Amino acid sequence: MTERRTEAGPQTLDPVTFEVLKNAFVTVVDEMAEQILRTCHSFVIWARDFSNALCDAEGNTIMQGSQDIAVHVGTLHFTAKAVIEAFEGDIHPGDVFAINDPYVGGTHFNDVRIIRPIFAEDELIAFAQSNGHWADVGGTVPGSFDISAKTHFGEGLRIPAVRIWSRGEYRQDVVNLITSNTRAPGDVEGDLRAQAEATRVAEREILRFVEKYGKDTVTTAFSEVQDYVERLTRKRVLELPDGTWETEDYIDGDPSAEEGLIPIKVKMTIEGDNISYDLTGSHPVIGSFLNAGMGTGFSGIVAGTKTFFPEVPLNSGFYRVLDVLLPENTVVNAPWPTAVTGFCSGAYEKIMNSLFELWSEVMPERALACCFNLEYLLIGGQDKRSDPSPFFMWYDWMVGGWGGRNGRDGSNATSPVFGVGLAVQPFEGQERLTPVVTSSHRIVADSGGPGRFRGGCGVEKGGALTEIDDTVMSYCCDRARSITWGMQGGLPSCPHGVWLNKDGPDERFLGAVFSNVAVKEGDAFTRPSAGGGGYGDPLLREPDSVKEDVEDGYVTPAGAKRDYGVVVREVDAELAEWEVDQEATQKERATIREGRLGWLREDPEKVAQGYRDGKLGTLDVIRRHGVILDWGTGELLPNTTEGFRAMLARRSTSHWENGAEHA
Repeated sequence: MTERRTEAGPQTLDPVTFEVLKNAFVTVVDEMAEQILRTCHSFVIWARDFSNALCDAEGNTIMQGSQDIAVHVGTLHFTAKAVIEAFEGDIHPGDVFAINDPYVGGTHFNDVRIIRPIFAEDELIAFAQSNGHWADVGGTVPGSFDISAKTHFGEGLRIPAVRIWSRGEYRQDVVNLITSNTRAPGDVEGDLRAQAEATRVAEREILRFVEKYGKDTVTTAFSEVQDYVERLTRKRVLELPDGTWETEDYIDGDPSAEEGLIPIKVKMTIEGDNISYDLTGSHPVIGSFLNAGMGTGFSGIVAGTKTFFPEVPLNSGFYRVLDVLLPENTVVNAPWPTAVTGFCSGAYEKIMNSLFELWSEVMPERALACCFNLEYLLIGGQDKRSDPSPFFMWYDWMVGGWGGRNGRDGSNATSPVFGVGLAVQPFEGQERLTPVVTSSHRIVADSGGPGRFRGGCGVEKGGALTEIDDTVMSYCCDRARSITWGMQGGLPSCPHGVWLNKDGPDERFLGAVFSNVAVKEGDAFTRPSAGGGGYGDPLLREPDSVKEDVEDGYVTPAGAKRDYGVVVREVDAELAEWEVDQEATQKERATIREGRLGWLREDPEKVAQGYRDGKLGTLDVIRRHGVILDWGTGELLPNTTEGFRAMLARRSTSHWENGAEHA
């Protein structure tokens, strides 16, 4: 899969006009975003789960906006091309199209794209595209996230390229067909119209440029901004060493098969000014919705690569530098009708983090360990606060920790790598719209993966259900087992997962992926987001830095001793002032250095029994012993543990000064 040309065309526009139009195209897409924010109906889209793009007459991306979501942008050219193919020779001024099909390059069924052709002097010159995440598109569960779905028929409405405005006439019958298959038809139609109006804003601005500069100048700029990005990217790649690098990451498991980590393999080759990726060897499709379609597999490659080229704009010129092989019938290129709605928490996120590791080897000055996994919690049912009780949809995501970096700690409580433009949803708005009350939201101490440079901390969010009826809960996440990992000797974070009525008589650990769990009025839930993985051996972290983490609440005193071998004493509780016991720290670090390889070889079942007996905590089991359990029952997962320990040996222990024998 490639968008490559053999050579970018020469620049013919004068530098001033080129620069003005290049930046104007970004502004146009940002203006589309402002239009959506002011007219959307759903809380999810208002919290910025949307993206826009300007595409040329062939569907190639001309420019994205400044806060668009990474996974959307890498797929928008595919859906523009799908519309062109479906309606070739039958596209007219005043037409507007809709599409959400992940099998022709979209993301998942909730992401619905509204696409408007732009004509100048009766010539089709561009497409404006707005992608928004609709909170529900039907399917078997509220929110359309069904972990048990093996095919798309349980995931909601699949919209091929359809015309929803024809020569300016609104096709209410087609829109009714779409909205009637959702649980919130009013919000859906409102968001559809908001997205369509955003594309009208783009049309207005592009035609204004045509009037000012002329059609030929504007269309030439469409081409030349892509050529510019290609030339700039190739120049950057040429400065890098040639070579081949390989790694793998994991989805937690396949619920339809024996427990064990699901590998996603990535091989990256730099040759001259070209980058190629080969994901051959990645696991066949699995029996859940965590598979990625072709478009999102490609987008994970784009987003992971682009992270290490922050100074380069993103459009189809960037894609031309990448040759990508995504083997069919695998978790990175799942065909119709394989379930793919949870791709964002599954294969996509693993592709991105794999690329972070590979590019960290090529550009160690920008090294970045694994970042927390995107997660969605969805609660849907009847809201008894009104009579009659309307359907409600509570749809929430959290921030978390990014990986430790070469020379710096990871970012705390940051939006997921899936899309850093995502906003934290205000509790006040959620509580006004739904019968769900937020009870807590705090940074989780010890959640940042230990390292010479600590991973960023995750957060924990709790809530309670008030006046509800006929309500269910679903969760789209991962890394309860393939826990957010460290690099260059760094250690992992903590597992994801939802607890229902934690510490109560009917406490239940629901895990990191589930759907359609019945809940009742008065039920309470809590869930953490993981921190980022650590970078470098945690025993090399400066004791004073650990002390400061304790003072800031990022690390507990017990965690400082367990993970870093740093012993701290409280000096002044009111001032949160601590001091390092230097002698005790020296002894503790010597003990850990001598014993830590042996701890990772201990009998896993013995470790599991220690957890069940309350002698070992979750982080003891993961970081000291490399053992993975069912965190609700304490049952050992032997295949997963074997894979997790092998991963630790490669990414962590082999980089310790006493780790060579364990590698």
